Formats: sequence, C-alpha cells, structure tokens
Amino acid sequence: MASAAFEELVEDFQFLEDWEDRYAYVIELGKAMEPLEEALKVSATKVDGCASQVWLHPKVEGAVFHFDGESDAMIVRGLVAVLRKLYNGLDVDAVLAVDAQAELGRLGLQEHLSAQRSNGVRAMIQRIRTVAAGA
Repeated sequence: MASAAFEELVEDFQFLEDWEDRYAYVIELGKAMEPLEEALKVSATKVDGCASQVWLHPKVEGAVFHFDGESDAMIVRGLVAVLRKLYNGLDVDAVLAVDAQAELGRLGLQEHLSAQRSNGVRAMIQRIRTVAAGA
C-alpha cells in the first residue's frame, strides 16, 4: 500500500544491477530534496535513535500526510527521501497501514544498511507513524 511515487522508485531500483548503483541513487535522491528550513531544525523535529543528525517535519492537512526532512549524512538524507516517496501524499490511515519494512525490503536496502542506519530508519518510521496516529 505504498504511494505511486514509491512504486516508481521500486521500478527504478529494478534497473540498477548492483548495490553500489542503488546506494548512489539513494544519495542522489537525497541531494535532489529541498533542504529543510534552518528554523525547523530544532529538538522537537530531531529524531532520536539515529547515528547522524536527522530532522523530520511532518504535516497533516485534510487527513493527507506529508513530511519534509534533512540529515547531515548523505546516505541518511537519501533514506529520508525514500521515506518521503513511501509516505507523502497518503491519508493518515494509509500511513498507518503501510508495512514499511516490507516495502523497503522491495528495494533491497536492509541487507546493505549498517545496524545503526537500520535503527535510524526504524526511528524515522516510528516518528512518522506516531504523527499519523495522532492526526
């Protein structure tokens, strides 16, 4: 139950043969993201549990979920971009219904992320789910 943008990402990943190409693509996704406003990089938007600095700024408008984010690590910024493709534009009920680990598994990311990065992704997903549940 991923967004259309995520389905496109899955298709893109199918054309990338090896992990290095996928890794580079994730980094490029992060570079293409608009930077988060400095005023939004505060303790309330910082995600605990990540090895690098990560900020997520979620918004729910008319039951539609959207978030912006930023990280000081290139690969993590790319992972934020991947999660944006997974969740942005879904209604809050759909956000809660997404099996993020299974969806990300379709990209083959888990087996190539360090334990710290995997923990950080889980922390970002938990923050997203918490906001959606409270909407």
